[in-house]
Amino acid sequence: MISIAVVDDERTARRMTARILRQAGYRVETFASGNTFLEKMSEDPFDIVFLDLRLPDTNGFDILTHIKATHRDTEVIIVTANCSIDNAVEATKEGAFHYLAKPCRAHDLRLIADRATEKIRLHRENAHLKLQIGENALIPGFIGNSRAMQAIFETISKVAQVNCNILLEAETGTGKQLTARAIHELGGNKKAPFIYFNCGGFAEDLICSELFGHEKGAFTGAVSRKIGLLESAAGGTVLLDEIGEMPLSMQVKLLHVLQERRILRVGGTRPVDLNIRIIAATNRDLKELVRQGEFREDLYYRLNVVTIRLPRLKERKEDIPLLIYHFIAKANQAFSKQVRGVTSQTLHLLLNYGFPGNVRELENIIQHAVALTEARKLTPEDLPPRLRKLHAPEGWTEEELLPLAEVEKQYIARVLIKTGHNIKAARRILNMPRTTLWRKMKKYGLNSDAKN
Repeated sequence: MISIAVVDDERTARRMTARILRQAGYRVETFASGNTFLEKMSEDPFDIVFLDLRLPDTNGFDILTHIKATHRDTEVIIVTANCSIDNAVEATKEGAFHYLAKPCRAHDLRLIADRATEKIRLHRENAHLKLQIGENALIPGFIGNSRAMQAIFETISKVAQVNCNILLEAETGTGKQLTARAIHELGGNKKAPFIYFNCGGFAEDLICSELFGHEKGAFTGAVSRKIGLLESAAGGTVLLDEIGEMPLSMQVKLLHVLQERRILRVGGTRPVDLNIRIIAATNRDLKELVRQGEFREDLYYRLNVVTIRLPRLKERKEDIPLLIYHFIAKANQAFSKQVRGVTSQTLHLLLNYGFPGNVRELENIIQHAVALTEARKLTPEDLPPRLRKLHAPEGWTEEELLPLAEVEKQYIARVLIKTGHNIKAARRILNMPRTTLWRKMKKYGLNSDAKN
């Protein structure tokens, strides 16, 4: 529970403020002097302080300075007489959260306390998220405290120390490159090359030339020797993405490389020894491709010394708040924004979304929202249209979400029709004074045929 101190030498004002805040659900202690308050503050700090600038034993500015120096997360609300408003404004420049002029209204006290509480809660939440993110710093780039991700972290840490072939089974957007790079960097060869190659969409000749390299004159256009990606990765790691798309004839050549740990450049006659780690990645079921004759079984087992299956985002939903915070921080830096988080409705919506594009889609969604929002916290209206529709009440389309004034106009019109435009009967149904109903009818152009 948020704790509040009320520091005011005026007994009536002190008691009234405390009573209003206690009724609002806060834990409140009162102090008639600044020194008594400071003694208690040093032992058990308060979250919020309502501070009168004029105290008999201490200057309110000195107390404010002391609080911000020793307990900077405590929010201070200055309470002062109207004649001291200039001093209160000056206090906000020195770190006070806000100021209120005496006599304070109950509504204003509750509102300021709630706003300060929200700021404190958000700060604590962000600090907690930063701590959680920092706890996983051992695995470069990874964020997640879910059981599924903890298992992945443990596997990565173990397999990184062994120079064996690895098969990553993962949907698009789950972090295949991130996983491969983490294995590479944790394996003690961080300074060695990390090479990425996508096997999909290339003809066999091009794949062969890119991976193995070629000698001068090996084919038309080969005007000089080219060192292939496998050879250039000496001592490092090669990630072969979309391995399931590799042509069968090329699979035979790759199998030979894995068996012999050497390559022969296209047009070459002298083998080149290799000292590399091969990580293959796929979003297809390689076992099924083997059964269909589209992937070599012997290559599958050569690649599959250790298999790591990356979970889909919907399988690790407890990590979504962490990822949201991380992506907001990145987007803030990229777009020079100061978005502090998301509303509870936005978080609920994102937690219940399926994320077919996984983590990559979530990052794209947050970038979109941060780039366009003008608010401090992301709302459902800041999200892409496909997600905003999910926020609509069940059975409603986005087009049915009319402005409130239009809804009111349509409802009043329906009541008037139902009552035969009888004003007395209509205002009884609407629970609306006669003058208010006439004013709204005039506003919406519903005056015709009305009866008293």
